[in-house]
Amino acid sequence: MVKLTINDHEIEVDPDTTILQACEQLNIEIPHFCYHSRLSIAGNCRMCLVDVDRMAKPVASCAMPVAEGMVVHTNTPKVETARHGVLEFLLINHPLDCPICDQGGECDLQDLTLNYSRGTSRFDLNKRAVSDKEMGPLIKTIMTRCIHCTRCVRFATEVAGVPEMGSLGRGEHMEITTYLERTLTSELSANMIDICPVGALTSKPYAFKGRSWELTHTPSIDVLDAVGSHIRIDSRDQEVMRILPRMNDAINEEWISDKTRFAFDGLKYQRLDRPYVRKEGRLQAVSWEEAFQTIREKILGVSGMEIAAIAGDLADCEAMMCLKDLWQCLKSPHLECRQDGSVLDGRYRSSYLFNTTIAGIERADVCLLMAANPRHEAAMLNARLRKRYAQGGFKIASIGPKLDLNYSYEHLGDTVETLKDIAAQKHAFAKVLAQAQAPMLILGPAALNRRDSWEILLMAQKIANTTGMLRPDWNGFNVLHTAAARVGGLDLGFLPQEGGYAKEGILKATQAGKIKVVYLLGADEIAMRDLGEAFVIYQGHHGDAGAHRADVILPGAAYTEKSATYVNLEGRPQQTIQVVAPPGEAKEDWKIIRALASVLGHTLPYQTREEVRQRLIETNTIFAKIDEVTPASWQTIEARTPETLSQVSFHLPIDNFYMTDPISRHSVVMAQCVAAAGQLKGADHV
Repeated sequence: MVKLTINDHEIEVDPDTTILQACEQLNIEIPHFCYHSRLSIAGNCRMCLVDVDRMAKPVASCAMPVAEGMVVHTNTPKVETARHGVLEFLLINHPLDCPICDQGGECDLQDLTLNYSRGTSRFDLNKRAVSDKEMGPLIKTIMTRCIHCTRCVRFATEVAGVPEMGSLGRGEHMEITTYLERTLTSELSANMIDICPVGALTSKPYAFKGRSWELTHTPSIDVLDAVGSHIRIDSRDQEVMRILPRMNDAINEEWISDKTRFAFDGLKYQRLDRPYVRKEGRLQAVSWEEAFQTIREKILGVSGMEIAAIAGDLADCEAMMCLKDLWQCLKSPHLECRQDGSVLDGRYRSSYLFNTTIAGIERADVCLLMAANPRHEAAMLNARLRKRYAQGGFKIASIGPKLDLNYSYEHLGDTVETLKDIAAQKHAFAKVLAQAQAPMLILGPAALNRRDSWEILLMAQKIANTTGMLRPDWNGFNVLHTAAARVGGLDLGFLPQEGGYAKEGILKATQAGKIKVVYLLGADEIAMRDLGEAFVIYQGHHGDAGAHRADVILPGAAYTEKSATYVNLEGRPQQTIQVVAPPGEAKEDWKIIRALASVLGHTLPYQTREEVRQRLIETNTIFAKIDEVTPASWQTIEARTPETLSQVSFHLPIDNFYMTDPISRHSVVMAQCVAAAGQLKGADHV
């Protein structure tokens, strides 16, 4: 430890601490523009100057490491004069357009100028102008405002792993630009909007839509993938205006993906806002009473063995709990939350969790990806892999299609034979895993919905058992999910009960006429043509695939319109908070199911959401600890009748990152991103 004095306060800090970081520990504010705690040090804005004894000139505190006995002053006349001069230079060319700047009210330059400048300038020369740069449909550029802090350049290179930005020219001719002036190819690109300290990079979809002080800020979580990133939803009246990241070091740090940030505009289009019943081949709007009565006539006319329920990727835990209880009342064993057809078994919790945890990736030194593309399937998890890779000493290998993961990795093959060789310790990479201090593997969704998936899961567990992945302080076995509802459904046992069918069995039974009624709880990713002549009830919030096939539609609420529980891929229960009201006659999902149960003659044992949450805890105690990961004890899955391994190459489930769910598929902004990405591919092909 190093002892130093800052403003007459003694403090002990680590030797690799900078003066600025030491000041932060004492809650002493040091103004800065270029410094960011998650980026490398640039030291080019000079706003963080402090006075150090026995040094002739003020020093940049962000770049100066502490030293034993150092005496630092942050508020001397010399420091104040230096800050005045720095701000005066920064404002020489900065345009006076604060009233029309979208950064207004959230601008570091505004705040620091107010607090640290003289308020006047001695320069009266003409201001220079810089042409705006094209960065795609998400980022609006006004480069005349740029102060060359290079935060965006460092973020693109270090965090996003896409070194497509940099500076051209020197001195007053310097410009920050994308080298080819085209759309950025990173799924995290819009985080540059947040870290830009001025209004040079702003949100293009949000341009001129509102001011920060007009908005209501609500903390929530993202449900468009299984990571569960912490977000802040900003709303005005009954409209979601924007989504921003919320700090959480255990999950997403302070970043979010572009889809998380901008897909919310899909909440305005193709919404289901009233019940519908199909009459004479066409869906017609009806009252709730008529919709429920139609369902009653169908369900009470068949036995429990002739009805099935499938939960979709965005279903919340409260709704799945209610639907499971209703199905038990109806004596139906046909329940399914794995609409992708995966073989994961709810009896073995450690076999379907990301046991290492997202933050735990930073402890690993070797990673084996099995049929996984984390860049598209879990962008924020991939950012953590990228962060660990950038720290060095992290070897990554992949089995599956060749991918652009924005970090280097060794491609071992694209069939299950490679995995078989590693499990049998015949492959060279098996030795690499065995020699590692903290090895981990990530089993992707593409490996879990094949004919031979159970054998793949057994081999993956064998690799974990034989290569040192399982210790009291470390579990390197991980499953990568893409659906926000998947882990919660498995934890609740929303799975085939005794004598019940899984997804494929349900579809085959409907085609054979054995199942006559299918309840789709937001399930849009199954092949609707495989439902045969079954009577389909669809409960959801968008007119997506399930609604087009439905005979009865029950309008539910989206994640911004309800307080609900989700479990992320680590097994961490988290909750959304209602921001706006559901449109029209739409209701919260658990309330719809409880009301339907009453119409069907069954009273579910809860009246409020708190009582439903208590039912969740009774079913699985992990729901008692919100925002906490309850580690799963290791269980080896049981062997089944052996399957011959398929020689078919792995096929990844996501080929379009921007459209993976009903919300993003109806987003105009996501459609623009898809079009821009298609233009990039065409240009690269040419």
